[in-house]
Amino acid sequence: MQSVLNIKQKTESQTRMEFAVAQAELNKQLDILDEYVRRKEQYLREAEQLRNEESLKLQDILDNQYATAQMDVMIRQQSMVVKQYEDRVDKVRVKLTRNIQERKMQETLRDKAFAEYLEEEKQEEAKENDQRTSFTYGQRQKENS
Repeated sequence: MQSVLNIKQKTESQTRMEFAVAQAELNKQLDILDEYVRRKEQYLREAEQLRNEESLKLQDILDNQYATAQMDVMIRQQSMVVKQYEDRVDKVRVKLTRNIQERKMQETLRDKAFAEYLEEEKQEEAKENDQRTSFTYGQRQKENS
């Protein structure tokens, strides 16, 4: 029983590590997405400044519009990447939950088996005590006869 429980604990530990790695990768991809969003906001502020200047610089405005459009594409692509990493984290989370349940079930089985063992030992000890008492009582009966 204990060896099976040890295996379940190792499996759970490995899955916890796998979950931590998947979560770290997701966080990295979310940071990239946040950076893209910040850059787009910066381009939008820059566009507003370019339109409010006294002399309009057409090439700068066009470059800014192109950069903003590129950021939209990059944000859309990164959002899909983030979704893939979220799915991966969810799969590992389900696996971890299953491993935790299996370990707890194994612990319960082990505890029940141990309780049964203790009860059997207790009954065996009571049986031996009864036999000793019967023997001792029987010996006294023979001596008194």
